[in-house]
Amino acid sequence: MNRFILPDESVLRAREKLVLDHFRDEVAQDWDATLSTFPHPHYELIASMQVHDGDAEVRAYYDETRVAFPDQRHEIIAFRHSVDAVIVEFWLLGTHLGPLGKIPPTGATHRTRMNAYFIFDENENLVTERIYFDQLSVLKQLVAGVDRRRPSGLLKLVRMLRGVLSATGGSADPRLTDTTEPDFVARL
Repeated sequence: MNRFILPDESVLRAREKLVLDHFRDEVAQDWDATLSTFPHPHYELIASMQVHDGDAEVRAYYDETRVAFPDQRHEIIAFRHSVDAVIVEFWLLGTHLGPLGKIPPTGATHRTRMNAYFIFDENENLVTERIYFDQLSVLKQLVAGVDRRRPSGLLKLVRMLRGVLSATGGSADPRLTDTTEPDFVARL
């Protein structure tokens, strides 16, 4: 793939339709339809340095996030095309009504700005959704939903802190850390 030449308009339109269908199906929580946009589902969450690879892992990721935020949805801000990807800026919104890992529900809403790279291979298959966002922005919004003037709220904050600390104890997925710098001279 030449990094200086965009694919034909028909390819860009097909990618755009696939990504918009993917977004729509995620909001509808139609996991079969969402997963059908990939030949092999693969998510990379850069903020937490986690990879969810394959049908079972991605479905578990969907389940965990929709238990925590059953009304999770998107507001698209911008949509861009590149040589091998569609890049989408969007707001992710949801109400924290269930546990997020070991973080107890707060009832707070969040609206977090994100970027997702939908990466396509040379055969125009979607091979990766790579998501960038600031986890602290989400956590600050969730903490805002806790009444710190009440003992129960203080207890919830302690539980949230424990949950956050337990989530940060894992190591980064080496598929995200073991990278090599591109050889720009060879790629000209």
